[in-house]
Amino acid sequence: MDKFTTLTGVAAPMPLVNIDTDMIIPKQFLKTIQRSGLGKNLFDEMRYTPDGKEIPDFVLNQPAYRNSQIIVAGDNFGCGSSREHAPWALLDFGIRCVISTSFADIFFNNCFKNGILPVVLPQAAVDHLMDDARKGANARITIDLEAQTVTASDGTVFAFEVDAFKKHCLLNGLDDIGLTLEKASAIDSFEAKNAALRPWA
Repeated sequence: MDKFTTLTGVAAPMPLVNIDTDMIIPKQFLKTIQRSGLGKNLFDEMRYTPDGKEIPDFVLNQPAYRNSQIIVAGDNFGCGSSREHAPWALLDFGIRCVISTSFADIFFNNCFKNGILPVVLPQAAVDHLMDDARKGANARITIDLEAQTVTASDGTVFAFEVDAFKKHCLLNGLDDIGLTLEKASAIDSFEAKNAALRPWA
């Protein structure tokens, strides 16, 4: 998993509330267990017409936001079913941070496990960043995980809270497998001792 330290870029404004996981990655794309390749179907029913043509008005189809790594979203982002494909699709598209006033719990935790930082801020702060994001390429915001701050293009700084363990994992690029590998020497030592004590096992 890639480390998350600081991120500066143009944020895509998505003010819609209750953006659920089926909107993020529709159910017909859940047949795969591969984490790559889902980005092209991110927000599929919002990005494309039924015959596969781009919908020009959708934010991620607009030139200023095609390469956005940040989304500023409405309340209750990631609600609905608990599919892990939702953060997979966001990450494969290139999204590394989502800012909202609230997230669905399972989606929130899945983000951290997949290298995405979900930032919870008060409504006034999200409104400020949403207005900033609407400026397109003329506005870039910065997320600093170590300092736990989001800085708007006008220099306004918003502090956010994050669980210390989840912060550690993101800063060091540790998913569940990475956390286990950190204990590899202890695991190897235990297995060697256990093999000596219980050779029949």
